[in-house]
Amino acid sequence: MKLRYLGHAAFEIKTQEKTILIDPFLKNNPKACAKPEDFEKVDLIFVTHAHADHLGDAPQIAKRARAKIIAMYDIAQWLTENFGVETIGMNYGSANIEGLQVIMVPAWHSSSFEGKTIGNACGFIISTEGKRIYHAGDTCVFSDMKLFSDLYRIDVALLPIGGYFVMDVEQCLKAVELIRPKVVIPMHYNTWPLIQANAQEFKEKAEKLGVKVALLEPEEEIEV
Repeated sequence: MKLRYLGHAAFEIKTQEKTILIDPFLKNNPKACAKPEDFEKVDLIFVTHAHADHLGDAPQIAKRARAKIIAMYDIAQWLTENFGVETIGMNYGSANIEGLQVIMVPAWHSSSFEGKTIGNACGFIISTEGKRIYHAGDTCVFSDMKLFSDLYRIDVALLPIGGYFVMDVEQCLKAVELIRPKVVIPMHYNTWPLIQANAQEFKEKAEKLGVKVALLEPEEEIEV
């Protein structure tokens, strides 16, 4: 399986059978390495919450590629009603979706679109091809992250480090201690001046905790 960083908190996962996007904020993303129209074949799109820098271009890509959007139930209903896209609504729990084990977990953050609160924020633990990838969404650090590690062995954790709206470097280091993943990929930083972070500092400190850190530039990918 290949994991490609698209910029900000957006990722593409390619397995042998599926193409998956997470939080595809591309069109208005100054760090994006791709455009919405670049994605003609997509099977599933995961949306962690309704903020524009995460919901992004999900409805437009879903319509063109005939992809299904997986999101918090309230957000899924809203997307279907307002954009006419096919959705799968969940709440905090687990489901088998098209051969994937999908676990929706809490994230401590708000969720709104154009001033209207829609659903709650979440993260996803996605299990496929014998690997588990945890996309934390936008969140602060919280002690229940340890439960994710206790219940599910996390291979790759995609964690925000930009501060202000999400965890900063020091808080994310505590999250790494709680989650104990094999690999961490920092995200949600340096997109705008307000969320500047020193990713190299994070890498050096996190690797002292015994985890590998992959600092990806937009367009770079790793084999999971």
